[in-house]
Amino acid sequence: MKRKKMNLIFQLAIVSILTLGLSLAASADTLKNIKKRGYIRIAVANEIPYGYVTSSGKAEGFGPDVARAVLKRMGIDDIQWTVTEFGSLIPALKADRVDIVAAEQNILPQRCQQVNFSEPNTSYGEGLLVKTGNPENIHSYQDFLKHHNLKMGIVSGADQLDFAQALHLPSSQLVMLAANTDAVSAVATGRIDAYAATGLTVQRLAMKSKRVEQAEPFSDPIINGKAIRSWGGFTFNKHDTQLLKEFNENLAAVQKTPFWTKTLEHYGLDQHSVDMVHKYTEKELCAGKNK
Repeated sequence: MKRKKMNLIFQLAIVSILTLGLSLAASADTLKNIKKRGYIRIAVANEIPYGYVTSSGKAEGFGPDVARAVLKRMGIDDIQWTVTEFGSLIPALKADRVDIVAAEQNILPQRCQQVNFSEPNTSYGEGLLVKTGNPENIHSYQDFLKHHNLKMGIVSGADQLDFAQALHLPSSQLVMLAANTDAVSAVATGRIDAYAATGLTVQRLAMKSKRVEQAEPFSDPIINGKAIRSWGGFTFNKHDTQLLKEFNENLAAVQKTPFWTKTLEHYGLDQHSVDMVHKYTEKELCAGKNK
């Protein structure tokens, strides 16, 4: 019996060593293959100003602009950009259809269980898009708890769903949208009473039509006694540790340059938000230390 037990332990140990070896090999191979084939695949969700592709085909935003600078330091200049729905970003990464996501996704513990994140690159607050004149007088998530007839629009897979659920907002009041580009028409036509997104996204959407506006004043949702703020980063497959390591090293160098600060300010972050980027590390955010 002891001999059988020892044999089993030995076999399990061998399997563990082989699995670790394959994992390390995959990690090294990804970066090696990227440099060998000469290009890297990066996904964005076409959300201004985080990561989007212009009508001329150029990728812009917090994620793309900083990613280009970081990858150039790594000797990678050719980037193949992919646009996908926000809720499909992580699945695309896990399926190895892309190498990096540059959508400034909020670094959340539940996401950290599925993918790896870089160190934070942005920090941003929340907002609501409403019909011009704000006829329902909506200024916070709390207003939806007070008035059960109100409908809130949220992009599938977005953080705002977590915020609404944490505040116990009934599912009957939530309307899932495929993309933030659907928000303006959904609000303007009365399909929803407000669209929940980050403040920067709402600000940009409000500029697209005179039929909608940013709810002002706006009170950030309070969860566990803290006003909600997000920290965005670049997203990597779990096995791509070497790619992540080199990216983080070069990201740190880029963030010390005037280019990085000017880029964040160019796309709408104020000085307070820029200063807040490094309040927490990726490890602390994955552990929920900001909650």
